[in-house]
Amino acid sequence: MKKILHRAWAEIDLSALAHNITSVRAVLPEQTQLMAVVKANAYGHGDEAICRKLSELGVHWFAVSNLEEALSVRRVCPDAEIFILGYTPPECAPEMARHNIIQGVISEEYAAQLQQYADAPVRCHIKLDTGMGRIGFQGKTADTYVQQLLPLFEMSRLKIEGLYTHFAAADSPDEEDVLYTAEQEKRILDVYDRLKELGYALPHVHCMNSAASVCKPNPRCTLARIGIVMYGLAPNYLVPVPVDIKPVMTFKSVISQVKTVSEGDCISYGRTYTAPGARRIATVTAGYADGYARLLSGKGRALVHGVACPIVGRVCMDQMMLDVTDVTEPVVSGDEVTLFGDCEITADWLASLYGTIGYEIICGISKRVPRLVVEE
Repeated sequence: MKKILHRAWAEIDLSALAHNITSVRAVLPEQTQLMAVVKANAYGHGDEAICRKLSELGVHWFAVSNLEEALSVRRVCPDAEIFILGYTPPECAPEMARHNIIQGVISEEYAAQLQQYADAPVRCHIKLDTGMGRIGFQGKTADTYVQQLLPLFEMSRLKIEGLYTHFAAADSPDEEDVLYTAEQEKRILDVYDRLKELGYALPHVHCMNSAASVCKPNPRCTLARIGIVMYGLAPNYLVPVPVDIKPVMTFKSVISQVKTVSEGDCISYGRTYTAPGARRIATVTAGYADGYARLLSGKGRALVHGVACPIVGRVCMDQMMLDVTDVTEPVVSGDEVTLFGDCEITADWLASLYGTIGYEIICGISKRVPRLVVEE
């Protein structure tokens, strides 16, 4: 194991990653390639280690959010297909072409800007807004979309290779949301088919995110954009994932001090916790500057010797306090604490405590927390 300051760290289990990839591949149509979404430093896991392992596992497609992330993946995976989902300043077109990076085209105006700045053909996929309301071409019918797209095929410095969209509610089992997702899917496939009829047969069409890929994969999609389930979390923690996945990240820290407080003693800022009696309190060397949210004050739990211990008082910038009274084994300075990643305390469970999502929990682990790669 890499030598680190024994304070707070995130263990990244590549065996769990491999397990999750196998689980997802088992439900994807044979002709659908997996596109690993590794934006935001691989959802906080560390893109270098994650991308290297994915490449070993035969993953050839990677999705990122910006050019900086794309170039980071390119350094690790020189032969990969790298796709930028969002906006890149058009003046970067020459750099994208030079590094063989695929750019999402969100409007005719943006396409014209890429054409203006490019000094060589830029590989592109066209983004349709089929109901997300975020970025992309808008339309009510296939023909209204197509009429907007046709001018792009006349731009000599754009090499258009695909069509894509983003589902707004594929992780919801609500009947209206299911119908909404089906309509989004129908729209992009209708546009794809209409373009083909007009002589523009694109190699790729993709719309499936993690939820759609594992719950209702469409064999017509050439690519499946796999994000959160790859890291072992649910797209929607209220809905069970129909494949077996394991958390890739485990967030750990240590105890710096254990003390006994008396009835009436207060803990941490604001005196939000007052001991109801004699309690053993352990101070843990991680806080909100490490990415453990202050909103978990008085709500979260952490594992000490396998016992889920409640947080008492407010989470501080660099520390938090646990009530370890119920831990039967001796608790001493230097003992390890699991903040999340265990099957009992997951990132999804912590997210449920203060109204967020597991994505935010793992992406929020700060840069000062070292990532330690482990593999069984």
